[in-house]
Amino acid sequence: MLDDLLDALPIDRLVTGIEREKQAAAEAAAELVEDGMSVGLGTGTTVAFLLSALARRSLDIHCVCTSRATEEAAGRLGIAVEPFDSLDRLDLAIDGTDQIAPDGWLVKGGGGAHTREKIVAAAADRFVVIASSNKPVDALGPPVPLELQTFGLRATLRALDRVTLRDVPHSPDGGVIADYTGPIGDPQALAASFASTPGVVAHGLFPPTLVYEVLVGRGDRVQRLVPPP
Repeated sequence: MLDDLLDALPIDRLVTGIEREKQAAAEAAAELVEDGMSVGLGTGTTVAFLLSALARRSLDIHCVCTSRATEEAAGRLGIAVEPFDSLDRLDLAIDGTDQIAPDGWLVKGGGGAHTREKIVAAAADRFVVIASSNKPVDALGPPVPLELQTFGLRATLRALDRVTLRDVPHSPDGGVIADYTGPIGDPQALAASFASTPGVVAHGLFPPTLVYEVLVGRGDRVQRLVPPP
Protein backbone atom coordinates (compact mmCIF):
# COMPACT_ATOMS: atom_id res chain seq x y z
CA MET A 1 0.00 0.00 0.00
CA LEU A 2 2.87 2.36 0.82
CA ASP A 3 4.43 1.65 -2.58
CA ASP A 4 1.13 2.54 -4.28
CA LEU A 5 1.03 5.82 -2.36
CA LEU A 6 4.60 6.67 -3.32
CA ASP A 7 3.94 5.82 -6.97
CA ALA A 8 0.97 8.20 -6.95
CA LEU A 9 3.05 11.17 -5.74
CA PRO A 10 4.87 13.45 -8.21
CA ILE A 11 8.60 12.71 -8.42
CA ASP A 12 9.59 16.33 -7.73
CA ARG A 13 7.54 16.31 -4.54
CA LEU A 14 9.36 13.20 -3.31
CA VAL A 15 12.75 14.71 -4.08
CA THR A 16 11.83 17.97 -2.37
CA GLY A 17 10.81 16.06 0.77
CA ILE A 18 14.12 14.17 0.92
CA GLU A 19 16.07 17.38 0.33
CA ARG A 20 14.22 19.04 3.20
CA GLU A 21 15.16 16.16 5.46
CA LYS A 22 18.82 16.40 4.43
CA GLN A 23 18.74 20.11 5.17
CA ALA A 24 17.13 19.60 8.59
CA ALA A 25 19.73 17.02 9.63
CA ALA A 26 22.58 19.17 8.33
CA GLU A 27 21.36 22.28 10.13
CA ALA A 28 21.01 20.33 13.38
CA ALA A 29 24.61 19.13 13.00
CA ALA A 30 25.83 22.66 12.25
CA GLU A 31 24.50 23.74 15.67
CA LEU A 32 27.01 21.35 17.27
CA VAL A 33 29.91 23.38 15.89
CA GLU A 34 31.38 26.04 18.17
CA ASP A 35 33.97 28.78 17.78
CA GLY A 36 37.54 27.53 17.85
CA MET A 37 36.70 23.95 16.87
CA SER A 38 38.59 21.86 14.37
CA VAL A 39 36.00 20.27 12.10
CA GLY A 40 36.13 17.55 9.46
CA LEU A 41 33.76 18.11 6.55
CA GLY A 42 32.52 15.12 4.57
CA THR A 43 31.37 14.78 0.98
CA GLY A 44 28.00 14.60 -0.73
CA THR A 45 24.64 16.25 -1.18
CA THR A 46 23.75 16.31 2.53
CA VAL A 47 27.09 17.93 3.37
CA ALA A 48 26.27 20.68 0.87
CA PHE A 49 23.46 21.77 3.20
CA LEU A 50 25.89 21.61 6.14
CA LEU A 51 28.30 24.00 4.41
CA SER A 52 25.56 26.56 3.85
CA ALA A 53 24.46 26.32 7.48
CA LEU A 54 28.01 26.75 8.75
CA ALA A 55 28.64 29.71 6.45
CA ARG A 56 25.57 31.50 7.83
CA ARG A 57 26.95 31.18 11.38
CA SER A 58 30.29 32.88 10.53
CA LEU A 59 32.22 30.86 13.09
CA ASP A 60 35.98 30.96 13.67
CA ILE A 61 36.72 27.29 12.95
CA HIS A 62 39.49 25.20 11.40
CA CYS A 63 38.19 22.81 8.74
CA VAL A 64 39.61 19.91 6.77
CA CYS A 65 37.76 18.39 3.82
CA THR A 66 37.45 14.83 2.56
CA SER A 67 37.26 15.78 -1.13
CA ARG A 68 38.23 18.52 -3.55
CA ALA A 69 34.54 19.12 -4.25
CA THR A 70 33.85 19.92 -0.58
CA GLU A 71 36.99 22.04 -0.35
CA GLU A 72 35.96 24.10 -3.37
CA ALA A 73 32.38 24.50 -2.16
CA ALA A 74 33.56 25.55 1.32
CA GLY A 75 35.93 28.10 -0.20
CA ARG A 76 33.15 29.66 -2.25
CA LEU A 77 31.13 30.10 0.95
CA GLY A 78 34.03 31.70 2.82
CA ILE A 79 34.72 28.72 5.10
CA ALA A 80 38.42 28.51 5.90
CA VAL A 81 39.96 25.15 4.95
CA GLU A 82 43.43 23.91 5.79
CA PRO A 83 45.41 20.80 4.88
CA PHE A 84 44.96 17.85 7.20
CA ASP A 85 48.70 17.55 7.77
CA SER A 86 48.47 20.68 9.93
CA LEU A 87 46.24 18.89 12.50
CA ASP A 88 46.55 15.57 14.32
CA ARG A 89 43.01 15.42 15.73
CA LEU A 90 39.60 16.96 15.17
CA ASP A 91 36.94 18.03 17.65
CA LEU A 92 34.13 17.01 15.34
CA ALA A 93 33.59 15.41 11.94
CA ILE A 94 30.27 15.55 10.08
CA ASP A 95 29.39 13.49 7.02
CA GLY A 96 26.52 11.83 5.20
CA THR A 97 25.98 8.15 4.55
CA ASP A 98 24.51 5.76 1.99
CA GLN A 99 23.01 3.23 4.41
CA ILE A 100 22.48 2.92 8.18
CA ALA A 101 21.86 -0.52 9.70
CA PRO A 102 19.94 -1.06 12.95
CA ASP A 103 23.16 -2.17 14.68
CA GLY A 104 24.93 1.07 13.69
CA TRP A 105 27.04 -0.16 10.78
CA LEU A 106 27.22 2.24 7.83
CA VAL A 107 27.90 1.95 4.13
CA LYS A 108 29.62 5.07 2.82
CA GLY A 109 31.55 6.06 -0.25
CA GLY A 110 28.96 6.53 -2.96
CA GLY A 111 30.95 9.60 -3.96
CA GLY A 112 34.24 7.68 -3.92
CA ALA A 113 35.71 9.62 -0.97
CA HIS A 114 35.44 6.85 1.64
CA THR A 115 39.19 6.52 2.30
CA ARG A 116 39.56 10.12 3.37
CA GLU A 117 36.15 10.06 5.04
CA LYS A 118 37.22 7.18 7.25
CA ILE A 119 40.53 8.83 8.16
CA VAL A 120 38.75 12.05 9.12
CA ALA A 121 36.05 10.20 11.08
CA ALA A 122 38.65 8.23 13.04
CA ALA A 123 40.59 11.39 13.89
CA ALA A 124 37.54 13.13 15.37
CA ASP A 125 36.51 13.08 19.03
CA ARG A 126 32.92 12.94 17.73
CA PHE A 127 31.85 11.66 14.32
CA VAL A 128 28.30 12.77 13.56
CA VAL A 129 26.41 11.28 10.62
CA ILE A 130 23.63 13.23 8.89
CA ALA A 131 20.99 11.58 6.72
CA SER A 132 17.48 11.69 5.32
CA SER A 133 14.82 9.16 6.27
CA ASN A 134 15.55 6.88 3.29
CA LYS A 135 19.04 5.97 4.59
CA PRO A 136 18.15 3.70 7.56
CA VAL A 137 17.68 0.14 6.27
CA ASP A 138 16.70 -3.21 7.77
CA ALA A 139 19.97 -4.76 6.59
CA LEU A 140 22.96 -3.45 4.65
CA GLY A 141 23.03 -4.31 0.96
CA PRO A 142 25.40 -3.88 -1.95
CA PRO A 143 27.20 -2.07 -3.34
CA VAL A 144 30.05 -1.50 -0.89
CA PRO A 145 32.55 1.03 -2.26
CA LEU A 146 36.22 0.10 -2.39
CA GLU A 147 39.42 1.94 -3.16
CA LEU A 148 42.13 -0.23 -4.73
CA GLN A 149 45.82 0.24 -5.45
CA THR A 150 46.65 0.66 -9.12
CA PHE A 151 49.74 -1.52 -8.63
CA GLY A 152 48.75 -5.15 -9.12
CA LEU A 153 45.15 -4.21 -9.79
CA ARG A 154 44.33 -7.34 -11.79
CA ALA A 155 45.74 -9.54 -9.03
CA THR A 156 43.68 -7.68 -6.43
CA LEU A 157 40.52 -8.11 -8.49
CA ARG A 158 41.30 -11.82 -8.84
CA ALA A 159 41.59 -12.11 -5.04
CA LEU A 160 38.29 -10.34 -4.52
CA ASP A 161 34.93 -11.73 -5.51
CA ARG A 162 32.11 -9.86 -7.28
CA VAL A 163 33.85 -6.51 -7.62
CA THR A 164 33.34 -4.09 -10.51
CA LEU A 165 35.39 -1.03 -11.35
CA ARG A 166 33.67 2.33 -11.59
CA ASP A 167 34.14 4.41 -14.72
CA VAL A 168 35.24 7.43 -12.71
CA PRO A 169 38.50 9.32 -12.13
CA HIS A 170 40.95 7.97 -9.57
CA SER A 171 40.63 9.13 -5.99
CA PRO A 172 42.57 12.25 -4.89
CA ASP A 173 45.21 9.84 -3.58
CA GLY A 174 45.49 7.91 -6.85
CA GLY A 175 43.37 4.89 -5.97
CA VAL A 176 40.95 3.06 -8.25
CA ILE A 177 37.30 3.29 -7.18
CA ALA A 178 35.32 0.03 -7.32
CA ASP A 179 32.22 -1.58 -5.85
CA TYR A 180 31.67 -4.92 -4.15
CA THR A 181 28.32 -6.21 -5.42
CA GLY A 182 27.98 -9.45 -3.49
CA PRO A 183 26.02 -10.14 -0.30
CA ILE A 184 27.15 -8.41 2.88
CA GLY A 185 25.91 -10.80 5.58
CA ASP A 186 28.03 -10.06 8.64
CA PRO A 187 29.54 -6.60 8.00
CA GLN A 188 32.28 -7.10 10.56
CA ALA A 189 33.46 -10.29 8.84
CA LEU A 190 33.28 -8.70 5.40
CA ALA A 191 35.18 -5.63 6.61
CA ALA A 192 37.90 -7.90 8.02
CA SER A 193 38.08 -9.76 4.72
CA PHE A 194 38.55 -6.54 2.76
CA ALA A 195 41.13 -5.25 5.24
CA SER A 196 43.19 -8.44 4.93
CA THR A 197 43.25 -8.40 1.11
CA PRO A 198 46.47 -6.87 -0.26
CA GLY A 199 45.70 -4.08 -2.70
CA VAL A 200 42.54 -2.92 -0.94
CA VAL A 201 43.26 0.60 0.29
CA ALA A 202 39.93 1.10 2.06
CA HIS A 203 36.34 -0.06 2.06
CA GLY A 204 33.05 1.71 2.70
CA LEU A 205 31.93 -0.30 5.75
CA PHE A 206 32.08 1.96 8.82
CA PRO A 207 31.69 0.25 12.23
CA PRO A 208 29.36 1.64 14.90
CA THR A 209 32.36 2.17 17.20
CA LEU A 210 33.40 5.00 14.88
CA VAL A 211 30.06 6.83 15.14
CA TYR A 212 29.10 9.19 17.96
CA GLU A 213 25.55 9.80 16.78
CA VAL A 214 23.35 9.84 13.68
CA LEU A 215 20.97 12.71 12.93
CA VAL A 216 18.14 11.61 10.63
CA GLY A 217 15.73 14.09 9.09
CA ARG A 218 12.18 12.76 9.27
CA GLY A 219 9.68 15.19 7.80
CA ASP A 220 9.94 18.39 9.83
CA ARG A 221 11.88 16.89 12.73
CA VAL A 222 15.31 15.40 13.35
CA GLN A 223 15.71 12.02 15.03
CA ARG A 224 18.87 11.35 17.03
CA LEU A 225 20.19 7.80 16.87
CA VAL A 226 23.03 6.56 19.06
CA PRO A 227 24.75 3.33 17.94
CA PRO A 228 24.43 0.41 20.36
CA PRO A 229 27.37 0.07 22.78
